[in-house]
Amino acid sequence: MLERLGPYRILQPLGQGGMSQVFVAVRYGASGFEKKVALKTLPADQLTHDRWTRALIQEAKLCAQLNHRNLVQVYDLGVDEGVYYLAMELVQGVDLKHLRPHQPLPVELALFIVQELALALDYVHGVTDADGRSLGLVHRDVSPSNILLSDAGEVKLSDFGIAKATLLTDATWGRFRKGTIAYMSPEQMEGVSLSAHSDQFSLGVVLYEMLSGFRPFDADTPVATIERIQEAKPPKLDHLPDDLHPLLLRMLSKQHHERFPTSRDVYEAIEALPYRRVSAFALADFLAAK
Repeated sequence: MLERLGPYRILQPLGQGGMSQVFVAVRYGASGFEKKVALKTLPADQLTHDRWTRALIQEAKLCAQLNHRNLVQVYDLGVDEGVYYLAMELVQGVDLKHLRPHQPLPVELALFIVQELALALDYVHGVTDADGRSLGLVHRDVSPSNILLSDAGEVKLSDFGIAKATLLTDATWGRFRKGTIAYMSPEQMEGVSLSAHSDQFSLGVVLYEMLSGFRPFDADTPVATIERIQEAKPPKLDHLPDDLHPLLLRMLSKQHHERFPTSRDVYEAIEALPYRRVSAFALADFLAAK
């Protein structure tokens, strides 16, 4: 395992995916100052791949423009003997994927989590450049492994490694099918140009899974799952409260123009539902008791 990258001393592995590895690291400063971070870099077998290095740099530059309480913050981009790394906010808690696999969450908590994510996505989709032009930013991988829940009850969206901003000159990601298949929108499967509505579909899949314990379009094989998503037939809802059906059906509409206009509209639709409002305190208590 790596012991150090730039000024950061690596303490332990935090996680690894196909195209990145993340460590808990610490940076020391004057008079006993120390700051723990999550340090993201490429796996050893990817370090010589210029495409993935460019993608990591692109992610850092993109995240440097983002500042929202529901987004994992990126502090620094560095390079040490040719190895690029991102220093990011270390969220003490758990990701949604490992919270309660295959078990439903209380409705009020699921709706709270989705509202917090809707706030993050509304911000992301509205980001502009220095001239006030929309970047047309789409996250492209709104899935449980990228949704972090802190011990304090915060909800944070992470990993912009496959995000696409329409005004950025580097089109590395182009029409690639990336992201977690089960959470992709029908249009993402087709490889066409994506809008914010694609992230909304993915968020709808996440909400359905939190409420039911399983995903709406899962099949026995990846190919069959892809086919189901492309068809996007209205999912089975009879096991869920009736007053949630309109919300889910609209978020999971096959045609993107039939979904809510913006993530803010998703937030407000949830606000209008007849459920008790909960806060970060309730989520924190739930996490502490799990």
